[in-house]
Amino acid sequence: MPPEFSSVAADLAPSATLRAAINLGNPVLVPPSPGEPTGVTVDIAAEVARRLEVAVELLPFSGAKKSFEAVVEGRADLCFLAVEPARAAEVSFTAPYVVIEGVYAVAENSPITAAEDVDRPGVRIAVKEGSAYDLYLTRSLGSAGLIRSDEGIGDYQQGKADVVAGIRQPITAFVGEHPGHRVLEPAFTQIKQALGVSKDRAPETVAFLDALIEELKATGFIAESLRRSGREASLVAPPGSAR
Repeated sequence: MPPEFSSVAADLAPSATLRAAINLGNPVLVPPSPGEPTGVTVDIAAEVARRLEVAVELLPFSGAKKSFEAVVEGRADLCFLAVEPARAAEVSFTAPYVVIEGVYAVAENSPITAAEDVDRPGVRIAVKEGSAYDLYLTRSLGSAGLIRSDEGIGDYQQGKADVVAGIRQPITAFVGEHPGHRVLEPAFTQIKQALGVSKDRAPETVAFLDALIEELKATGFIAESLRRSGREASLVAPPGSAR
């Protein structure tokens, strides 16, 4: 191990095991599977551990909110989350490795025809509580209301909401599997996914992780990982992307 990595390993994984919070609620990053988690976040966590010459322990969580809490509370050493101001107060983020779109879906007969028409009085939007798009809509909506739960699509299907918000891939899959619904264009937000650690980590640790993410994008590691899990390599964030 290069000497400069030893201090990073001691700071990030003092137990010699890197505890990585893995968000199972984002199917783009962790494809649904009955076995051990796979996907780009799992591959990145394993690569961080390999570089630091420590073991890796995957800690699966059902949603981003729980992954965030695990890092903030010291139960995990790193996480993979969308960069959001509400999180950045307690988590230091690297440059993004993937950019995902947030979109809406409505019933086919809904009078709402475009994404910009959603933010109106009386419109109810179902979201997964604590998700990146929940946080984004919480700070950006002016008139529409949010219906939060562990599963936004379920609330929408039960008629508790007029609109459902989510990541493009699962929302598009839902519409494809359930005739009578449609996706609204354009996307209402670009969700930048990054690696995060608690604010008490050393600046050298954050700098190491940031440089590693940029390297993994430049070498094609991220693109190849996405392809292996059946995702589009076009989701890779551009080099030097702002947080």
